Amino acid sequence: MKFFNPSLLVLSFFVLGGAIFKSTTPTRCSTILSYDSIFVLTGDSRRIPFAVRQLRKHPSVNMYIIGAGTSGINMPTKVIVESNSKSTYQNAMVIKRIADQQGLDRIVLITTVDHFNRARYLIKNELPNIEIAPCPVPLTGMPVSKRLERWSTEYIKYIGTLIGIKDSK
Repeated sequence: MKFFNPSLLVLSFFVLGGAIFKSTTPTRCSTILSYDSIFVLTGDSRRIPFAVRQLRKHPSVNMYIIGAGTSGINMPTKVIVESNSKSTYQNAMVIKRIADQQGLDRIVLITTVDHFNRARYLIKNELPNIEIAPCPVPLTGMPVSKRLERWSTEYIKYIGTLIGIKDSK
């Protein structure tokens, strides 16, 4: 007697996992302290303008733009831009290097809300003793179908990361 369909069971776990993935993602920016260092992962056009607004509110913090760069955005002179890393894993390695050099025990992480869990996981894997204060960028003004596509893609990448695939964009 067949009590369950394995495909249905796998699909159910996948959907349940996706719901947990989304529900455990921070949705609000943590308190940014005057001595914090903000790390901004590039890859979405919302991230840098959002980060610059945070810098205006907290001018004493250090800010690092990590990844693809600022491509034509007029950045404040105190912002340090790293544009060699091309994946979230490479971003995590750069953050590790900077955090180790600076002796940081807390960072503020800015990336889009859909990308946040995977980015945090990769950074935490490299820097297990560091506190990561979340500051996720919302996906405002985006059609629901596009948000669903992005969340699904990031969830699949997160699963890949959990099983050991680190270097995907």
